[in-house]
Amino acid sequence: MPLYKSQTLKIYNSLSGEKETFTPINEGNVGMYVCGPTVYSNVHLGNVRTFMSFDVIFRYLQHLDFKVRYVRNITDVGHIVDDVDEGEDKIAKKARLEQLEPMEVVQRYTVDFHDILNAFNFLPPSIEPTATGHIIEQIEIIKTIIDKGIGYVANGSVYFDVVKFNETNHYGILSGRNIEDMLANTRDLDGQSDKRNPQDFALWKKAEPQHIMRWPSPWSDGFPGWHLECTAMSTKYLGNHFDIHGGGMDLKFPHHECEIAQNEACTGHTPVNYWMHANMLTLNGKKMAKSTGNNILPGEILTGDNTFLSKAFSASVARFFMLQAHYRSILDFSDEAIIAAEKGYKRLMEAMDALKGISAKETSSLDITGWKQLCYDAMNDDFNTPILIAQLFEGVRYINLLKDEKEILNTADLKLFTATMEAFVFDVLGLEEEKSNGNTDKLEGVVNMLIGMRKQARDNKDFAMSDQIRDQLIALGIQLKDGKEGTTFNIN
Repeated sequence: MPLYKSQTLKIYNSLSGEKETFTPINEGNVGMYVCGPTVYSNVHLGNVRTFMSFDVIFRYLQHLDFKVRYVRNITDVGHIVDDVDEGEDKIAKKARLEQLEPMEVVQRYTVDFHDILNAFNFLPPSIEPTATGHIIEQIEIIKTIIDKGIGYVANGSVYFDVVKFNETNHYGILSGRNIEDMLANTRDLDGQSDKRNPQDFALWKKAEPQHIMRWPSPWSDGFPGWHLECTAMSTKYLGNHFDIHGGGMDLKFPHHECEIAQNEACTGHTPVNYWMHANMLTLNGKKMAKSTGNNILPGEILTGDNTFLSKAFSASVARFFMLQAHYRSILDFSDEAIIAAEKGYKRLMEAMDALKGISAKETSSLDITGWKQLCYDAMNDDFNTPILIAQLFEGVRYINLLKDEKEILNTADLKLFTATMEAFVFDVLGLEEEKSNGNTDKLEGVVNMLIGMRKQARDNKDFAMSDQIRDQLIALGIQLKDGKEGTTFNIN
């Protein structure tokens, strides 16, 4: 019997604002679409957190024996700077600034995206379509919207008529916005735009002469609107009505709102049953932004080459850190927080290693079946990874008791306990054991011994010896960092 038949999964639906029992459209099958990156720069840590949330959701759905078709796109055209309809395409702008072909930009940052996600142990999606690969499908959707009287052509561009759509539907249903309020709060266009109303959004944009990325269409040589791309790719591979659509909280409006409107205009019904949104990541209590310098790239965590962290951290430690917060809550990234996460991660991995050496007895003194269900209850409650991790540390406590023979398990219970720990730690959370060799461990031991000698020299006010140890380590490519938690080191 498939596991999903014995578990009741509840998902927080952004559309209703409530947790709802998950019932797929087709029993045993799940269609899930997640908005992927616009590949004009290195993937940032906030993106990684969003995609990690859906990686865990994908993993858990598969663990429950659902057959999942997970579609995550690559936006390689049409995403205008500042997410508006007027202005420059993000990829075209990057290509112009760096004097590259747009597809060189796309290739460079798509490779970076895949490299980072592989480093963090993400499962690949079932399908990863690109916007440029689905221009024909987008043109067909635009034709349908025009035929329905909700799209209009103006000077070679095509716009979605939000006011017309709102006569029979609700534009703002996902974000809770009211069209009258939106129109009242938007400045007059003073005839400077082809739009009938300020809230109308582009389905197709006529390309200016200098615009590099362009395709022929019935209306002009141009390019598709950003919102339209996801509608075309999600419906092509998942159908006009599918189970889950996810993305970052920042995409709820206008991107996802426009997707709903486009789908409803074409088909007359809502496209998605469960809308899911992951929350943002902050750095030292402030919003991450390149412009302010309050920014760290995922790869910089792994190398330690940054000004925010006292040392490098493994991808699994960073992953464990992120999963300690629920995907719908804001998570603050800091040196202190990830150091604490590393300690927890190491405790968990040491316990998993110790579990291999535990022997079965004739009877059991622990309720493993009840504990196992608590692990499922955590994930069934809108994928609550922090509660799951708390249950796994209850498992760590069991392991320590079993190791000291203060508790015992029979063969069947030990097998069940081991399988459950491994399934949730490795398969669902996607954590990996850190691979280290004996030489690395010995080097770390020697450096820590020298750090201890340096501290003793400083305590004795023997600063000449303290400086000598530090300088000789630097000469060997080992840099010491003094912090509140003590001294750490990086090997360059």
